[in-house]
Amino acid sequence: MIKRYTLEKMGSLWTEDAKFRSWLDVELAVCEAWAKKGKIPAENMAAIRKKADFDVAEIEKIEQRTHHDLIAFTESVANHVGVSSRYIHMGITSSDVVDTGFALRMVRACDIIMEDTKALIKTLKKLAVKHKYTVQIGRTHNVHAEPITFGLKVLVWYFEMKRNLERLEAGKEGIRVGKLSGAVGNYANIPPEIEKMAMDKLKLKRAEIANQVIQRDRYAYLMTNMAIAAGSIEKIATEIRNLQHTEILEVEEPFAKGQKGSSAMPHKRNPVVCEQITGLARVIRSNSMAALENISLWHERDISHSSVERIIVPDTFILLDYIINKINWVLEGMQVYPTNMKRNLHYLKGAIFSQRLLLALVQKGLSREKSYEIVQSNAMRVWKGESPDFITALLADPDIKKHFQAKELDDIFDVNYYLKYVDEFFERAK
Repeated sequence: MIKRYTLEKMGSLWTEDAKFRSWLDVELAVCEAWAKKGKIPAENMAAIRKKADFDVAEIEKIEQRTHHDLIAFTESVANHVGVSSRYIHMGITSSDVVDTGFALRMVRACDIIMEDTKALIKTLKKLAVKHKYTVQIGRTHNVHAEPITFGLKVLVWYFEMKRNLERLEAGKEGIRVGKLSGAVGNYANIPPEIEKMAMDKLKLKRAEIANQVIQRDRYAYLMTNMAIAAGSIEKIATEIRNLQHTEILEVEEPFAKGQKGSSAMPHKRNPVVCEQITGLARVIRSNSMAALENISLWHERDISHSSVERIIVPDTFILLDYIINKINWVLEGMQVYPTNMKRNLHYLKGAIFSQRLLLALVQKGLSREKSYEIVQSNAMRVWKGESPDFITALLADPDIKKHFQAKELDDIFDVNYYLKYVDEFFERAK
C-alpha cells in the first residue's frame, strides 16, 4: 500500500495551524535577533518565549473584522503574550513573515518529496536488475522495432528519476530563502544584521535583494521542476498502460484480491492506478503554468500571486508526493509476463531482424540502396501475409541465396546480438 503516513505528513504542512506555526517561528526568530542587539529587554523576551502562541479560531474571527490574515495572527499572538507583544513584528512587514514562513514549509515539503523519490529510484533499480536480460520487443511509433530488454526500459526510467531528484534538490535550494527587509525591501526599519541573525536561526539563506516579496522566479523554478518529475512519472504510468493492452499484456499493474474492474464486465482488469497518475500529472503541469504567471508582479509587489499560491503550492506538493508513492506501489507489485514478451517478440515472424540483414548485405559489397530494397521487399511479404515468416521469404530470394548460406542467416536471427552491451548500461547505474 501507499505509505499513508507519508501523505499525512505532507498534508500536515499545509494546514492553517502549520501556516501560523511557521509565521510564529519567523516572528520569534526576529525577536531573538532584536533581543541580542539589546532592543528587546530580557524580561520581555522571556515573556515572549514563554507565552507566544495563537488560536486558529480566534484568528479567523479577527480576520472577519480586519480582512487581513497577518494582522489577525499578530493580534491573536498579542492576546497570548500580553504587554511584551509590542516588540513582536518590529520593523518588518507582512510579506517578510508570510514569504519566509512559506519557505520553511516548502523546504520541509521538498525533503519529503526527495525522500520518497529516493525510494522510487531504489525500486526502479531493483526492477531493472531483476529483468536485465528479460528480452522484449522495442517499439517506435507504436510499431515493433528491434529487441531490447525490459531491464533496459526500466533503467531509462531509473536514470530519469535520478535527474528529477537533482532538479528537486536544486529547486529546494532555490526556495530555501527568506527576507526580512521591510515594506519595500530597503531595510528602513530593520537592519540587515537582524535579517542575517534570524535567517541563521531558521536555517534559511537571505535573498540577495528583495522588494516587498521574495521573487517568484524561485517558486516557478521549483514548480516547473516538480512538473517535470510528474511528467516522468506519467511517462512510466503511460508505458505500463500501453504494455497492459489485452493484445500485448507484457506487464500489469497490481490487481488485489476482491478488486473489481467493472460494474458490468467481471472479466475486466484495468490499469486504473496508472490512469489516475496520468490525470493528476496534468493538474501538476497546469499548476506550473500558474507559477510562471506569478513571476510578473506590479512594481514592488501586488497580491495577484497570493491567492494562486494558496492553491497551487500545497496541491502540487501533495499531488506529486501522492503519485510518487502510487507509482512506487505499482512497480513493487507489478506483474511482468516474460512469456508474453517472447510471444510478441516473434509477432512479425523474424522481420524485426531486417536492419541486421541490411548491414550484412552492405558488408557483402552491395550498395545500401540495393540492400534496403532487397530486405524491405522480403519484409513486406511477411507483413502482407504472403510468406509464413521472414527466413522463408529470404531463402526463396535469389539475391539472398547468392550472398548467404543458411547458417549465416541463422546467425543474423540471433537475438543475443542485441544484448551485447546490456552489462555496460548497467555498469553506469553503479
